[in-house]
Amino acid sequence: MLDEVTTAIATGAAGNIIAYMLNGQVDVLRAQIIRIFRHGTEQERSLALHTVEDDVAALTQKKASESDITGQWRGLLLSYLASHPEAYEDIKAFASGSVVNKVTSIGSQHNHGSGPFIGGDNYGDMTFRS
Repeated sequence: MLDEVTTAIATGAAGNIIAYMLNGQVDVLRAQIIRIFRHGTEQERSLALHTVEDDVAALTQKKASESDITGQWRGLLLSYLASHPEAYEDIKAFASGSVVNKVTSIGSQHNHGSGPFIGGDNYGDMTFRS
């Protein structure tokens, strides 16, 4: 039986998993899941990633509630910790981290010339000379 602190950490991590799903940050979540489950077998990693996909679909289609999926992930993380206690720090770090929503600013951009143009976050003036 795992202690109360470990259960609280697993619950926090499960809550963050749901938050990433609800905020549309599934790619970031996949990377976190791979990091958390890196101590496990290929089958455990595959199961965790498939569970992410299934749960995103269930939330989107309203086939499962947030609390149901949170409970499912808490159980999955606790089971994983029982088998792989070395994953404790990874799960603890994920549980204590905040879910960040990246804000997209809408602006205008005019490009002319030849060669590649690189998009993304750009601040300040840009001058291109050929």
